Amino acid sequence: MASASSAQFDPRIHVGVGAERVTHVSSTDYPGVYPDDDHAWDLARFKQRLAVAVKRLSNRSIEFDIVGVDASIANSLRRVLIAEVPSVAIEFVYVWNNTSVMADEVFAHRLGLVPLNVDPALMESKETPSAQATDRNTLVFKLRVACTRKPPPLRRAPPPPDAVFPGADDDELYEHAAVRARDLLWVPQGEQEVVFARAHPAPTNGDIVLVKLRPGQEIELEAHAIKGVGMDHAKFSPVATASYRLLPHIALNPSNPIPPRLADKFASCFAPGVIRVDPRTKAVSVDPRAVRSDTVSREVLRHPEFEGCVQLARVRDHFIFNVETESAYEPQRLPFEAIRIMRHKIATLRAAAAALLAGTGADAEAGGDVQMAGT
Repeated sequence: MASASSAQFDPRIHVGVGAERVTHVSSTDYPGVYPDDDHAWDLARFKQRLAVAVKRLSNRSIEFDIVGVDASIANSLRRVLIAEVPSVAIEFVYVWNNTSVMADEVFAHRLGLVPLNVDPALMESKETPSAQATDRNTLVFKLRVACTRKPPPLRRAPPPPDAVFPGADDDELYEHAAVRARDLLWVPQGEQEVVFARAHPAPTNGDIVLVKLRPGQEIELEAHAIKGVGMDHAKFSPVATASYRLLPHIALNPSNPIPPRLADKFASCFAPGVIRVDPRTKAVSVDPRAVRSDTVSREVLRHPEFEGCVQLARVRDHFIFNVETESAYEPQRLPFEAIRIMRHKIATLRAAAAALLAGTGADAEAGGDVQMAGT
């Protein structure tokens, strides 16, 4: 969905990117900014402009475009992705024995940051952290690991207690030298064996090192995982990163073309593939598909020989999102979960506003203040 990047700069839809400043940052989507322009909000026009495209980058990340919305909607979607889409993480840790060098509270914090492959839709949220734990709102994991010394290799004398074998690593010398996320064992409660029959709860990455032990040290604990949201703690955030950027726009000046002898130098000022150079005529053009990969480094603006040949900008209503997940969510599911939450918030606000206008209900009894609890 790349724009026609060879077209001229239009302050109504573009944000100018200069050598030392950014121009035309104010929105013009309001009546009266330009003569005879009608910017009154219209549902049909909004549907016509709105466009969404999704591209899967890997099993854990996606890139998707949203076109035809303003920055407030894009930022709301990003914030909901980070802070309001629920996930499951370890919240309570009961340590029975810990003789490692790591303090109990530090180790409990590390356990909470381990992402779990638990679909939040299969669990209920606790009304309060101290609410009764049930098989519907709590998952139980147990960890019991003790480090021991492995027998020495054959045909070699037993080493002194503090000696190490030349060239040997911890895993060759000791059993359970590193406590890893895979050592967390799920203990089904109630009907959980049936509910989670397809995929048993476990860390998404079993190779995460939690702590290192030496012979004689051991850890025994029980951990309870619950459903939560990122606004309560970052460990509940389902995304590793969630960011967006505006689509780059490169406007070439037809009245001041790039000299053929400088075509290759001009192309090197942009990300590879963004600028096309004809091998025979050395004519320069912009690839409308590859332009999205440009970083708008403004390198071209450093060279005086290209002054007046090009103008850099960004399209103000074309947002390129990049979302990476480390939770149980498939990456393509996350935007729809965020939109579902946004729709629920809008419905709550609409109901509160309707009650206020009607002059009935709890809002009227509160003196006309709209109550937004739970949103």
